Order: sequence, then C-alpha cells, then structure tokens
Amino acid sequence: MKKLVEIQAELKCPKGSFNAFGKYKYRSAEQILESVKPILAKHGATLILSDSIEQVGNKLFLKATATLKCEGGIAEVYGWAELGEHKGMSSEQCTGTASSYARKYALNGLFLIDETESDPDSKDNTKNTNNPDSISIKKELEKAKQPEKNEKKPISSEHFNKAIIAIQKGTYTIEELKGRFELTELQTKALLLV
Repeated sequence: MKKLVEIQAELKCPKGSFNAFGKYKYRSAEQILESVKPILAKHGATLILSDSIEQVGNKLFLKATATLKCEGGIAEVYGWAELGEHKGMSSEQCTGTASSYARKYALNGLFLIDETESDPDSKDNTKNTNNPDSISIKKELEKAKQPEKNEKKPISSEHFNKAIIAIQKGTYTIEELKGRFELTELQTKALLLV
C-alpha cells in the first residue's frame, strides 16, 4: 500500500511529554493523532480507532484496532492492554487507561513509530522485556509453539498480531516467528512493514 508507506515516511511525532517522577520523555496517542491528522488529510486517508474486550485464558484485555483506509486498500493493526485494577482509580478510569495504552501501540504499529529508545513504560529508559504486556504476549506465543515434529503449523491472526507487537517491543524476532510458523502470503507481506 503505497499511501501507507508515504504516510509512515512523512510522520514525525517527537516525544512531547515528560514524566517528572520517572524522568523520561514519552509520546501519547493524542500526540500521535495530532501529528498524523494533517498527513491523513493530505493523502485522502481515513483513520478509525475502535476498542473491544477480549478474554485470553482467565484474563481480560482491551484490544484497540487502528484501521487506515486509503487509495490502495485497508491496513489494520492491533494494540493490547490487560484490563486490571489500579489503586486509586475507578473501573472507568482503568478502562480508559487501557484504551489509551492499547491505541498508542496500535498507532505505533500502523505508523512504524519506535518506542524502544525511551519506552514510557520503563522508568529507567531501557528496553523492558519484563513489562507485563511483553510477558503476556510472549506466553501466548509460547502456547502456540510448533509441534514436536519439524513441521511448521499455521499461526492464527490473533497470535500473529501479538507476535508483531512483541517484535516491535523487541521481545520476539521475525526469525523466531518464521522459524516456528507457516506464514500466509499476507502475513509475510505484513512483516515487511514491521
């Protein structure tokens, strides 16, 4: 999708917020949206964000979907955040926090925004592979490992999307994904955008 590649190349979204407690800079979903709106208008593209609640095992996750519609097709990327309780927050605030987090990572995936340099969820600004979301995604991918024989099995769309998130976070590699699973032509093309 040529338009998506052009939008990704044009988008510049510096980290415009600062966490004084953790002493790190970060960008929010709102900042990404503010930066991308004029570029979308220029290219005649539409961005739609939506959320759904998904159960994985005995845990609930908020799944954010970022859908880009433009000349040449539709691209869709998912972001995930576990729903849980946070001290001092109402259930509505917890859901809103999960939505913002998941939408940010869906946007990061869609527009190839790299957070590894200074991940806002890591207080020491280093790559955090022990982040609860990274651990959850890695566990889910481990559950879908290839059979004992050396034959690869197909990967479901859900597990493929989780693998993309893990690859973007640096906790999983494209080589590991290709080594374990038989990928469809569309999944192989999607890896070129990661």
